[in-house]
Amino acid sequence: MIEISASKFKKQCLSLLDHLDPEGIVATKHGKPVARVIPTNSDCASLIGSMKGEVKVKGDVFSTRVSWNAES
Repeated sequence: MIEISASKFKKQCLSLLDHLDPEGIVATKHGKPVARVIPTNSDCASLIGSMKGEVKVKGDVFSTRVSWNAES
């Protein structure tokens, strides 16, 4: 897998996408990975949705648990 700085990726994005290998590219900022670009036909794409029905949600995920009055 190729690691490339985010700034270099930005400059060479179209060329990198044209020559994207199956392992993909990892973009880094200050040496830490921030994004991974993989081809759409990669085996990793099959992982999307693979955990459906396996995750249990406890409580209200849309609530901040902070009550407020919009008229005040």
